[in-house]
Amino acid sequence: MVGTKYFTNGTRPNTDASPPSSNPSLTLAYRTLGDATHPAVLMPSCYGGTLDDTSPFLYAPSEDGAPPVLRNYFVIICGLLGAGQSSSPSNAPPGQHGPAFPAVTYEDNIRLQHALCRALGVSQLAAYIGFSMGGQQAYHMAALYPDFVARIVVLAGSARTSWHNWSFLEGPKAALVNSVDFHDGKYEASVVRGTRAFSRVYSTWALSQAWFRARSWETLGSKSLEEYLQAEWNGGEDAHDLLCQLQTWQRGDISLYGPEEDKGDLAKALGRITAKVLLMPSRTDQYFPPEDNEEELKHLKNGELKVIDSIWGHVAGGGGGTKDDTEFIKAQVRRFLQN
Repeated sequence: MVGTKYFTNGTRPNTDASPPSSNPSLTLAYRTLGDATHPAVLMPSCYGGTLDDTSPFLYAPSEDGAPPVLRNYFVIICGLLGAGQSSSPSNAPPGQHGPAFPAVTYEDNIRLQHALCRALGVSQLAAYIGFSMGGQQAYHMAALYPDFVARIVVLAGSARTSWHNWSFLEGPKAALVNSVDFHDGKYEASVVRGTRAFSRVYSTWALSQAWFRARSWETLGSKSLEEYLQAEWNGGEDAHDLLCQLQTWQRGDISLYGPEEDKGDLAKALGRITAKVLLMPSRTDQYFPPEDNEEELKHLKNGELKVIDSIWGHVAGGGGGTKDDTEFIKAQVRRFLQN
């Protein structure tokens, strides 16, 4: 992973080739881009995401030569705990490896990211931009450190994981843990059949009915739906990494971190956010539908909603939809950062 660095809370950022294998503390994989004297923007990875595929359309040069949205910012990209690059079941030392890895939360991610920013000399984030679980992390940063972040962009995410969203995740989870090669979590070889089953259940929810009606897999060069599924949704991830991230997602809820008397009150938690908020759901997202963000908007002091009108479901929010979808996101983020 070229340019990848590692940070453990209480230590200086390092450039070792891999996370410390003997340190039981949680370690964050990260990458920085741009001039450190410029305003800082943090972008965390999403479920199953890597540092390489975390919204590069916002900072990488475009094919038409247009300057990147984040060209004048110091960009910090962080790997989600449990996703395989930061501390995860698959790379943990023996005492924490696999099923022994601790259940991590969004709070664990955010407090570690905040410590990293401090270690890098960042006293305030100009923006925090996240897709999916990254969007949920954005909300958690604004709730846990309200004076630390000026703006957040929530791309296909929510402040609280809805019960419908929670229940959807139980489907691929059940396919994985009941597979013949999962062995009650004590597997020694890769869980090939289980992770493939997980991916197949997950895939239909990631897109929309309209996407399938339009045979949109053909726009990706696949001659059939099965060819597309084989290419894009065929498993291969570490099973415990998948489960670790999943339980973090299911427990996402910013109302857990307010005053004791207000815990569980999402409206009050949203009302305490001081950052400017841009909510960008996908019209056809089955995980984080626009209705969730519409309800949140009612309680935000300084929020706005811009819906991505796309048939590409959830993936549109991460730049996986059409070119027009992605250009719409770029334009809105650029405008939002200038306000």
